[in-house]
Amino acid sequence: MCGIVGFHGPERVVGDMIIGLTALQHRGQDAAGIATFDGDAFHLHKGQGLVNDVFRPKNVKKLTGNTGIGHVRYTTQGANDSDLAQPFTTSYPFGLAMVHNGNVINFRDVAKLLHEKYHVLPKTTNDLELIMYTFASELRVKDLDRISVIDIFDAVETTQELVKGAYATVTIIAGHGLLAFTDPLGIRPLVMGRRDTPEGPVYAFASESTCFDYLDFEFVENVGPGQAIFIDQNFQIHRKNQPALPKAFCVFEQIYFAREDSTINGRLVARERVRLGKILARKVVDAGLKPDMVIDVPSSGYFAASGLAEAIGVPYRRAMVKNNHMGRSFIVPTQAGREDVVKKKLNPIKAFVEGKKVAVVDDSIVRGTTSRRIVRLLREAGAAEVYFISSAPPIVSPCIYGIDMAMSTELIAANYTEEEICSYIEADKVIYQDLRDLEDLFAEERGHGGSCFACFTGKYPTGDVTRYLRHVQEERQSHRIVDKVPSVSAKAPLPTEH
Repeated sequence: MCGIVGFHGPERVVGDMIIGLTALQHRGQDAAGIATFDGDAFHLHKGQGLVNDVFRPKNVKKLTGNTGIGHVRYTTQGANDSDLAQPFTTSYPFGLAMVHNGNVINFRDVAKLLHEKYHVLPKTTNDLELIMYTFASELRVKDLDRISVIDIFDAVETTQELVKGAYATVTIIAGHGLLAFTDPLGIRPLVMGRRDTPEGPVYAFASESTCFDYLDFEFVENVGPGQAIFIDQNFQIHRKNQPALPKAFCVFEQIYFAREDSTINGRLVARERVRLGKILARKVVDAGLKPDMVIDVPSSGYFAASGLAEAIGVPYRRAMVKNNHMGRSFIVPTQAGREDVVKKKLNPIKAFVEGKKVAVVDDSIVRGTTSRRIVRLLREAGAAEVYFISSAPPIVSPCIYGIDMAMSTELIAANYTEEEICSYIEADKVIYQDLRDLEDLFAEERGHGGSCFACFTGKYPTGDVTRYLRHVQEERQSHRIVDKVPSVSAKAPLPTEH
């Protein structure tokens, strides 16, 4: 999962781009990059770290041009180093610069095709190169002196046929304009906005609509499944829509990844998370739980916790304080690092939880070790009982579309029962969201399309992915030590006194 932006207007765009990328910083903290085009050449700067660390005044000064793309990286495939930071550029067959959000699942097949058919050998393990060189190779067979919008869309269509997985991309085509397109199922988000200026319109693409709020852009539309939108040098908009296909938008965007103030497919993320909390109320009541208060794991658990508290009629308290200068623990690449982030990031308010039965709501339980650390923090603060409540159903299948849970050995719900998980995380009770309720909430309605529930069901929208999943796991194992869920049977019994 990453964050991308693209801007095209009559004036210099780098200032807007940095603000836009900062608004997407929650989507990736490993690296950041920007490429601009000034009519003659690309200007590129990227590096490891946060947006404010990578872009200093001396770097920004060099990023001239009225067209630009940017990226914040969250590493799910390949090593985490500066060479893999986006954007990527190529002069093949003429100037292209590209960013993407997602994962290519048939990366070995595409790499082989590029080598054997197009005689192109990707330089890195970043799957953006596979998309970029496939698109570039298809453009190369056109009349390069007379490249038309139809030629560009034809190259996009072939790329979508050859490259499988989840991706939203934005590309600068030197001397021609700005192009955005998504995979045929629309798994990853991409939105389009516009701001009118005295010099003319500025168009933008971004992973989330919250970027537009900061920049006074008007939301125009979602880039739909398989859709391509091209904005030419005269700022004319050209669109090519795929035939009607089932949509499979990643539901984990709504549960966790997207910012609460973003609107996705017409749904405000904050409102949907409140609804998730209210739906959980039935399971809490049916389990006979009577908490004294509901609290959240900041900050993605807040709205679900408030919805649950409202529905069961108990107070909501913000009883865990978050150090906002720490990163998101979920996207830290190692378990030791995640636990260290949790320890330094969260601090319970002892006066609120001491002697109380506490229902703590988090967005999900993935590996279980972070959840256990949170339960321990609450017990150390004096909580009498701790009920751990997940606004997501049990995660039982790896994600191969860009979220860092691509190994079944990492998923505690894939290997242990709910009772064993409860014992392992040392809670008095674990409550999961019901899968059917989640499916009903995000069922296709009002023309917004369906969702991908593969991590909860094992049913992947791209079909049988057994071979691709093995390739993804092998690639990940080659770059880092895979976290494994510790044996729950080896854990001590729950404490009886607190």
